[in-house]
Amino acid sequence: MADSDSDSSTVVANERPEPTPEQVAKSEELKGQANAKFSEGHLNEAIELYTQAIDNNGRNHILYSNRAFCHIKLESYGSAIIDATESITLDPTYIKGYYRRGTAYLALHKLKQAKADFREAVKIEPANKEARAKLNDCDKAIKKEKFEAAIGMDHAPPTQVDPDSIEVEAAYKGPRLEEGQVTEKFVEDMVEHFKSEKKLHVKYAWQILYQVREILKKEESVVDVKVPAGEHITVCGDVHGQFYDLCNIFELNGKPSTTNPYLFNGDFVDRGSFSIETIMTLFTYKVLYPEHMHLNRGNHESVNMNKMYGFEGEVISKFGKEMVNLFTDIFQWLPLAHVIGGKVLVLHGGLFSKDETTLEDVRKIDRHMEPPDEGPMTEMLWSDPGPNKGREPSKRGVGVAFGADVTKRFLEANGLNLLIRSHECKDEGYEVEHGGKTITVFSAPNYCDQMGNKGAFIRLESDLQPKFTAFTAVPHPAVRPMQYANMGGFNFMNFL
Repeated sequence: MADSDSDSSTVVANERPEPTPEQVAKSEELKGQANAKFSEGHLNEAIELYTQAIDNNGRNHILYSNRAFCHIKLESYGSAIIDATESITLDPTYIKGYYRRGTAYLALHKLKQAKADFREAVKIEPANKEARAKLNDCDKAIKKEKFEAAIGMDHAPPTQVDPDSIEVEAAYKGPRLEEGQVTEKFVEDMVEHFKSEKKLHVKYAWQILYQVREILKKEESVVDVKVPAGEHITVCGDVHGQFYDLCNIFELNGKPSTTNPYLFNGDFVDRGSFSIETIMTLFTYKVLYPEHMHLNRGNHESVNMNKMYGFEGEVISKFGKEMVNLFTDIFQWLPLAHVIGGKVLVLHGGLFSKDETTLEDVRKIDRHMEPPDEGPMTEMLWSDPGPNKGREPSKRGVGVAFGADVTKRFLEANGLNLLIRSHECKDEGYEVEHGGKTITVFSAPNYCDQMGNKGAFIRLESDLQPKFTAFTAVPHPAVRPMQYANMGGFNFMNFL
């Protein structure tokens, strides 16, 4: 079910005009081109071609289903649900419409809706083992969630572990913290240890995590960063567990230090299967340089995302289940935004559903929680800039799409000049929108080993004029993305 369909089918739909034979032929030609682009991983181009095919023949349910699959791959789950629903409306017996809508619901952690779609798929094809397996997986996930809620695991405090009581075996040859103190040499040795695919001893992991939590707890929800004359700061976007590409950023731009500060703009983990190595590197630098390594929270620093996209499973695999809730607690202490030089707002997702929301409102957010279903905190983690004026429903199904006029009003009302955000894969690693007032930066090249995009980072000096550096992916060990993706005992990759 993972492949884009290449066969054709049309259905009668009174509200859609009957296509001419020429339009049907053109639609089929465009669909073939779109399927090819999909196979090559050029998903945005595939979407455009499917859209043109739909414009020629809006009665072909497969076109909507195929476009929905592209949206799922691009994490535009709201758009995927709309297209899959259209496919189902055109042909209520088309199993892939339900399958793809169910997958999009699952990605948004809407388990009951996902289960309903997979149940419908089984009704249509009772002998379809794959559809039945997905229905069973949804059942398991719902039962697991109910059980955890019943015993309080969904809001359980982190397990208290005394690192001093953990013995370091004589056979351990990795870096060691002396009296719990992080030094520059320790970080360098740890990074080299990680590059060799070796684990940090769990004793030192606990020590570092407890230290970084105390540092983050003292920070505000919005952190102000100065860039005096002659100094600079580098802003990076999503790295998503791509540890070897993170190391490449430090090779290209220098390691973090008191004279080379960084701001990483969320989504440190998930998808990439070296998320532990990535987050431990960033957290350890935060302990070493608390005033010069800055970290924003992304939408993937949350429980549901970590269950779905691999980080929870990776923590359990590499350090044990006891550490999962501590990571959750630390993620909840991450700041939501930084303001650089008083003029540049850096946050992960985007702006808000109401003009009335101000920067001062964000400063007052009590951030130590999971993102709610709606509201400013969720919007700044999930929203995206859009090409149209005003606000529109988000293609993701969470947050909003905001136009250039929304950006302009927000910046002017809050005395800001520029919005830097991340959250979206860009072919060149960055994109400038909204008349130069909104910049997206994404730092995970060849995202998920399939997108073929560049990564980028932004350097800001005291004049706060952005300077961009793009880079390509570097090799990494043969571990596939989302190797540890697990939710309720099943791997979300199996749904794609």
